[in-house]
Amino acid sequence: MSAPSSTLSDHHIAPEHLGAALARLRERPPLVQCMTNIVVAQWTANVLLAVGTSPAMVDNPDEAGAFAAVAHGVLVNLGTPQHETVAAMAHAVTGAAGAGTPWVLDPVGAGGLPWRTRVALDLLSRSAPAVIRGNASEILGLAGGQGGKGADSEHTPEAALPTAAELAREHGTVVAVSGAVDHLTDGARVVRVGNGTELLTQVTGAGCALGALMAAFCPVVEDPLLAATAATATLTVAAEAAAGRSRGPGSFAVALLDELALLTPAALTERARLS
Repeated sequence: MSAPSSTLSDHHIAPEHLGAALARLRERPPLVQCMTNIVVAQWTANVLLAVGTSPAMVDNPDEAGAFAAVAHGVLVNLGTPQHETVAAMAHAVTGAAGAGTPWVLDPVGAGGLPWRTRVALDLLSRSAPAVIRGNASEILGLAGGQGGKGADSEHTPEAALPTAAELAREHGTVVAVSGAVDHLTDGARVVRVGNGTELLTQVTGAGCALGALMAAFCPVVEDPLLAATAATATLTVAAEAAAGRSRGPGSFAVALLDELALLTPAALTERARLS
């Protein structure tokens, strides 16, 4: 499902653009500040390392703002917010805005949990992120809908796409809606990424790590929609390869890190399925 044709247009992003973006990321590895939840911090760092970037888990109020000003990209993930980390996130967003550092918002649980929804909206009011990444219920919740049950989605990316496009236009950002087929939009264009595997839903933090990958790609390409699409394809193409040599979620998680490290720009270009 998509918004009216007068609002949204063809994607104009080709698989070769994704390969070129991965090549640039590997040539000049970005430093990515990750303010993420306690469940996935190590996994997120390992995913970034496997791709070839430098993670920094700086999430305290005394350093977050200053670090955001020197980092190349910043992830703000609301998975397990505490009052101290929320204060640090506000400093980081302000620091990123002042330095021109692209930041990514992952509004985990938005709409379903009122306090964190207010936190997400406050961060949005401080500075527009380069990308907002979430599942369909979180995107709907961020726009005033009911949201889902915790971090689980009760809606499809297709159903959330019109709202995602409106949210993108309102904040001048890219909205990436994760699902069986990922839908990404900047309010004028839509890209759908058809890669992936069900095993991604059986490993804690796959979506959270995707937000970090988006924060890594944003500094290396000028187009945030391309950055978000390249990050999504990188994770899901590697996941398909990992699934092919895994026995279950445990071996899949290890194989995914290996496949992220082994993924070449040429392979990403060849395997990415865009529509």
